[in-house]
Amino acid sequence: MLIFIHRIPKAEVVPALKPLLTLSLTAEERTRTRHRFDAPGGQTLFFRLPRGIVIQNGDFLAAESGELIEILAKPEPVLTVLASNPLTLLRVAYHLGNRHVPVEITHDYLHLKPDSVLAEMLIYLGVEIKEEIKPFQPEAGAYGHHH
Repeated sequence: MLIFIHRIPKAEVVPALKPLLTLSLTAEERTRTRHRFDAPGGQTLFFRLPRGIVIQNGDFLAAESGELIEILAKPEPVLTVLASNPLTLLRVAYHLGNRHVPVEITHDYLHLKPDSVLAEMLIYLGVEIKEEIKPFQPEAGAYGHHH
């Protein structure tokens, strides 16, 4: 069993670092700091990371024994929210944030987990919604950026 204790943010990963393997995790799985995973090859991986860390797409994790793994954002069901103008998209982001919904925010669209009640509200707010399977990287929040 490999025990991973340290996160190397994607921005600090140098090309010389070669991961032992790549592990694709959902947005929820990337928030787990204490968890056991079974790697595709059958190897057991245990995360014992500092609490509050959110693993991002492209981050590396370092094991106690020095091995590295790369973490990728696993494609998962999302609602893609598209608006006819930036103000409408901003207004929708406000309403979702007011409900403490995890949201991925970009200039052109929002991503959130599928939810029929929220989808109804979004349609009422005048945006287009598409159901897709995409990597989901919600904002960590104001208190989610631990170093």
